[in-house]
Amino acid sequence: MKKNKILLLGSGELGKEFVIAAQRLGQYVIAVDRYLGAPAMHVADESFAIDMQNEEQLAQIIQDHSPDFIVPEIEAINTEYLKKIEQLGAVVVPSANAVSLTMDRKGIRKHASETLGVRTSKFEFASSLEELQKASEGVGFPAVIKPTMSSSGKGQSTVHSYHDLPLAWEKALNESRGKSAEVIMEEFIHFTSEITLLTVSQKNGEVLFCPPIGHTQKNGDYVESWQPHPMSDLFLQQAQDMAKKVVTSLTGFGIFGVEFFLTETEVIFSELSPRPHDTGMVTLAGTQTLNEFELHLRAILGLPIPYIELIRKGASAVILASDVSDYEPYFENVENALEIPNSSLFIFKKPSTRKNRRMAVAVVHENTNKNETIEDLVKKANEVASLVVLNYKK
Repeated sequence: MKKNKILLLGSGELGKEFVIAAQRLGQYVIAVDRYLGAPAMHVADESFAIDMQNEEQLAQIIQDHSPDFIVPEIEAINTEYLKKIEQLGAVVVPSANAVSLTMDRKGIRKHASETLGVRTSKFEFASSLEELQKASEGVGFPAVIKPTMSSSGKGQSTVHSYHDLPLAWEKALNESRGKSAEVIMEEFIHFTSEITLLTVSQKNGEVLFCPPIGHTQKNGDYVESWQPHPMSDLFLQQAQDMAKKVVTSLTGFGIFGVEFFLTETEVIFSELSPRPHDTGMVTLAGTQTLNEFELHLRAILGLPIPYIELIRKGASAVILASDVSDYEPYFENVENALEIPNSSLFIFKKPSTRKNRRMAVAVVHENTNKNETIEDLVKKANEVASLVVLNYKK
C-alpha cells in the first residue's frame, strides 16, 4: 500500500485520533492548526501553525507539501480556496463542496430543506437585530439562535420572548467563527432524544451506517454519549434514508456525523459534519468493528470496509476545564478513576485551558456477563470523568 501524504487542517482531539489511525496504516500526516501544540501535532509527522482562513497561508502550506489528501477537521477554513484547488486536481475530503456547504449552518440547512426536501425544524436567517425580530414572527417562541458559523455550542441561546432577542443577537455575533454576521433562528423542537448517525460514504462500495449514538448536550456542546441508542426500526430506517440522501448529494468519501432529533412521532434532521463527530468518541470503547477514525481513514484511502456492526455497548463522558490557564493542566486521581472496570481515559494534551474547554474524555464498555444497561454505562462513564481532577499552574 502506498504511503500517502495527508494534510490535516485542524488538529484537535478528533484529529489526534485520526492521525493515530493513519500512523497505524503507515501514512504520513502533516498536522495544521492556528496554534502550536494542538493535540494531533503530538502524533503527526510534521506540524505547522497558520491562519487557515488566509488564502495565501493555506496556499503556501499546500504548495510546500503537495499532499495526496487534504482532510479538514474544523469549520474555520477558507473553503473557496479549497474549491479552487480541487478543480486543479487536489483531493479534498470528503469534497470541497461538502466542506463548503456544511461549514456554515445556512448552507447545509437550506440544502437539506429546500433542495432535498428533508424534514427539518422551521428556521430563518438574519443579518441584523431588526431582521431577527422579524424572523421571530415566522419561527415563534421558544426558539434557538446560533451563529451560522460556529461549533460546539458557541454563541447559542434559547429565547422565550421578543425581549430576549437583543442579548441573543449580541452573543451570537461575539462568538461567531469567521467573518459572518449572520445568525439562524430555529424552531425549538421538543424532542425525546438526539442521535448522531455516523454515515460512511465509500469510493467503491455502498453507504454504510454505524449503530446510532445517543447524546446529551449542555449549552450546545456534547457532554455524554452512548451506543447504541434504542430506537424503533421505522425511525432508524427513516434516519438512514435521510442521511444517505444528504451525504450522497454532497459527494465525496469519508465519514459524516449526521445529527437528528427524535420526537414521539417523527425523525427531524438537525445538522451534519463531514468528518468524525465528537459524540462518536464513544466508539473508542470498542463498541463496533472499527472506530469512527479508522472508518474515516479507510474511506479516504479506498480500503475495504466489509461491514460495520455493534460488538458491545458503551458510553462516554467529557472532562471539562473549570479554570483559565496558559499552561497545560495536570491530571490527578487518574488511578482511582481507572479502578472502575472496563474504563479508559483519553487525555488530549491541549496546551492551555479556558472555562469549559474539553480536555479529556472517559469511555466505558459493558461487562457482557452483568447485563449492564445503557443507563448503567452512562452513569459509569460520568463517574470515571468526575473522579479525574484537573490542576492548573498559575
